[in-house]
Amino acid sequence: MTTLEIRDLHVSVETDTGAKEILRGVDLTINSGETHAIMGPNGSGKSTLAYAIAGHPKYTVTGGTITLDGEDVLEMAVDERAKAGLFLAMQYPVEVPGVTVSNFLRTAKTSIDGEAPKLRTWVKDMKGAMEALRMDSHFAERNVNEGFSGGEKKRHEILQMELLQPQIAVLDETDSGLDVDALKVVAEGVNRVKENTGLGVMLITHYTRILRYIQPDHVHVFVAGKVAESGGPELANRLEDEGYDRYVQAAAV
Repeated sequence: MTTLEIRDLHVSVETDTGAKEILRGVDLTINSGETHAIMGPNGSGKSTLAYAIAGHPKYTVTGGTITLDGEDVLEMAVDERAKAGLFLAMQYPVEVPGVTVSNFLRTAKTSIDGEAPKLRTWVKDMKGAMEALRMDSHFAERNVNEGFSGGEKKRHEILQMELLQPQIAVLDETDSGLDVDALKVVAEGVNRVKENTGLGVMLITHYTRILRYIQPDHVHVFVAGKVAESGGPELANRLEDEGYDRYVQAAAV
């Protein structure tokens, strides 16, 4: 059992006018095999939470803790967090010119495992994962995300997750920009990895449509940099009907 614990987390970002506090005391616990949906309006701090967990240098943790099985995540370098079992699927995956998907993935797997995977086994695993995500095998020899459509970039993020097998995955608006068919394929990929490895998932989203395909165990409403309410899948259904207005208004008081 792997556990990611976030306690009273405060995070600031530097702006032209000085430091601005984005997260104002976040508490969350995510265990292996659980899916937690983080929902809320734009600007509520959802992506800031994702980047703080991953160790983005733009975001400064000013208070609170993040631990993975009791180990202090905030003391780890970015690559150490990945080796410990944390994974971030980015909302806007970046291009890496000059590095093929195949080389990128095998290098990442080697770094995480401490040794290179056997080539024959690796090629078989990669091809199988690509087929399951309905990715053309030629993508393996293309540069990372270069010229990829939005859907192709998101499938590549799930391909990474499937091959690297993290303990806890933070999916930052993986559903954004996807048509229905691509959304189903990506969701199937997340469900497949969770079923096969016991992955814990933090799924950040604005909308409930991805939750039709990835069933959450817990739903958290994120407003003004903190969790305003937590519940089960029924909370997502309520948000579909009511939206976030009442939470935003309550936070403004």
